[in-house]
Amino acid sequence: MNTFSVPLALHLTGLAARIDAVLPQTQCTRCGYLDCAHYAQAVAAGEAGIDQCPPGGEEGISRLVALTGQAPRPLNPEHGAEGPRTLALIDEDWCIGCTLCIKACPTDAILGANKLMHTVIAAHCTGCELCIPVCPVDCIALINASGSNSGWAAWSPLQAEHARQRHIGRQQRLALETPEQEAAPAVDTKKAAIAAALARARAQRKL
Repeated sequence: MNTFSVPLALHLTGLAARIDAVLPQTQCTRCGYLDCAHYAQAVAAGEAGIDQCPPGGEEGISRLVALTGQAPRPLNPEHGAEGPRTLALIDEDWCIGCTLCIKACPTDAILGANKLMHTVIAAHCTGCELCIPVCPVDCIALINASGSNSGWAAWSPLQAEHARQRHIGRQQRLALETPEQEAAPAVDTKKAAIAAALARARAQRKL
C-alpha cells in the first residue's frame, strides 16, 4: 500500500493558511498551480501574484490585497477572466463511460463506472472545467449556474469550504489506493476500450 500523504491544505500555516482560507477552492488550476493550496503557498512565498485567480475575481484580489499588503491590480488576463459560476452537465446519451472525467474531477463530483454513463452531482461541482478537455466524445458542457453574478458574488464561503473538504478527501483517498488499483485497467486495455467506445459513438451519430 502507498505511504499516506497528507494533503498540502492540511499543513499550511501562517500567511499561506490565511490566503488559502479566502480562495474560492474551485481547484481549477487556472492560476497555474496544482490546486488552491499550492497557489496560496506560492503567493505567501512571493512566487505568484495575487492576480491569478479568475474564480475569485476582483473581490478575491481585494481579499489578497488585505492579507498581503500588496498594491491592488487587475486580474491577469493570462489566467482567464472573471465570469459566472458554471456547472458541468453530461449528455448521458453520448457518454461512453470512459471514466476520464471522473479521474480529472478534483472534488469527486462525477458519479459513474467503467462502461456506464456518468452524471454530475451538482452540489459537489465547482465548475473547474477540468473534465471538459479529457472527454473524448465532447459530451460535457458547462452551464451558467449564477446568472449575472460572478466571482465571490456567485460563490459563497460555505460552498468554498465544502469544495475544499471534497478536494482534501479525494487526495486522501488517492494516497491510500494500492498500486494495483491505480494501474487498473492497464493503459493498453484502457486505450482499446476507449477506441471501441468512440467507434460505437461515431456509428450512433451517423444514424
